[in-house]
Amino acid sequence: MRPKLPLLLLTTVVAALAQAADWAPTPDPAKAQEIAFGDRAMEVYHHGVKPEWGYRQAQQDTFVVIHPKTERRGAPLYVVLHSAGHDVYSCVKCTQQVGNHDIYHAPDDMYALYLDCRANQAVDWWWGGMNPKVGGSMERNSGGVPGPTERRVVDTVRWAMAHYQIDPNRVYLCGNSMGGSGTLGIGLRNGDLFAAVKANVPAGIEHVCDRMYFPPKAVPADLKLADPPVVIDYSAQNDGWSDGHELFVSGMNDRKYALYFYWGPFGHANNHAQIMGVNDLINSVDWLSIPKNAAYAAFTNASSNDKLPWPDNRADKAAGQVNAWFRYRPLSDTATKVELALSLTSADDLKTRFTIPTEATADVTLRRLQKLRLKPGQTVTWTYGAARGRVTVAADGAVTVPGLRIGVEAVTLAVAR
Repeated sequence: MRPKLPLLLLTTVVAALAQAADWAPTPDPAKAQEIAFGDRAMEVYHHGVKPEWGYRQAQQDTFVVIHPKTERRGAPLYVVLHSAGHDVYSCVKCTQQVGNHDIYHAPDDMYALYLDCRANQAVDWWWGGMNPKVGGSMERNSGGVPGPTERRVVDTVRWAMAHYQIDPNRVYLCGNSMGGSGTLGIGLRNGDLFAAVKANVPAGIEHVCDRMYFPPKAVPADLKLADPPVVIDYSAQNDGWSDGHELFVSGMNDRKYALYFYWGPFGHANNHAQIMGVNDLINSVDWLSIPKNAAYAAFTNASSNDKLPWPDNRADKAAGQVNAWFRYRPLSDTATKVELALSLTSADDLKTRFTIPTEATADVTLRRLQKLRLKPGQTVTWTYGAARGRVTVAADGAVTVPGLRIGVEAVTLAVAR
């Protein structure tokens, strides 16, 4: 547990941050302040805008970087998008109290980057995305082309990666509420940047559905989408901000993307202990150990999935899950073959109030292949235990093996040219 700052010191730090408002003369980040934040160093940066971001007028933006307890090259980066109830300063303040927006709390061995979209909310609000409950956002932010806010966020992340010598394969994005909506909308379109993303009660799925061209839209023929990061989403059916989650889950499943989804009647909550009292699976996948430079397995059409309460059974009091039990482990990835071990978690590995199945079937899609280069329409062979067959590489380069029977004992899935 992190030590808490004394209340007076914490108030002084936040006030100092808020007052450090010198405008940066250039788009390049300029350090405004460096502060000892508990037992970690913290830096505040201001910057202007780059013309290529597409903002119509100049503005100042602020971001905060918190260092790991022990400085080192090649540390991971934990990127946080705040909710509509916060700005970058109050978001950072939350990290000094356990249970206060737990998703904001970065592990001690990682750098943490906190961005802001409140200071210029007339143009940045909802992290540049859409939500029908946010006036003007549907018209202002619609379309699949990255907007100024997304370009700013991505460039800021890349600047932090270079400046702090971050491990480029271990960059993670998360957010709460509005920040959860931004996490999905920005994260999925930037699979070449983020290894995995986690959204705490995302306030709207319109942003991500629009940016990923989920039905009724279709991906333009001239657009090549990078394999998206592995996604963890937990939302509540009794939360009005979760409307439309059936569309997001369906879009992820039909597109063969990796999604771990958990729900229950925990409302628009941000306290992990409170949420886990309803659904204790929300932290069951170690998303911060997923690297970008390794193949992963996406599980879809699983027999073990619970029925969604969206859109017609929102009064349901049950907790549920999609793909919660599936695990994979990369084994090898060569120019001719890729191998992953597939299994279900078990009661020995995961303590939960849910009943864990001992066997389930799912379609398994391999993505982020590192050395095995495949072309759309190409035929490849696969083996899974004693089973074997051939499948055709999809238009986006992914390989899907349908209807695999997966149990607690790991079995190797191999795909070869």
